[in-house]
Amino acid sequence: MANTSSAKKATRASARRAEVNQARTSRIRSIVRKVEEAITGGKKQDAEAALAVATPEVMRGAQKGIMHKNAASRKVSRLTLRVRAMKV
Repeated sequence: MANTSSAKKATRASARRAEVNQARTSRIRSIVRKVEEAITGGKKQDAEAALAVATPEVMRGAQKGIMHKNAASRKVSRLTLRVRAMKV
């Protein structure tokens, strides 16, 4: 347990940040899942729309430190390739 007031404050701040980060991570996963479901469902229009929503959200996650920027770029790139490869 923290003994100093600054350590107690740091613990509170850390808990708040963890909660925010967890919410962001969950939101990113949900949005990416929607893209993947549209791809597996064969719905190109839905997949393109979902990808347009997912791309900035994933990159924002990288900017906020939720995921590494190269991992975010790789995920967006792979999703984009899968959507483009779909038949109309």
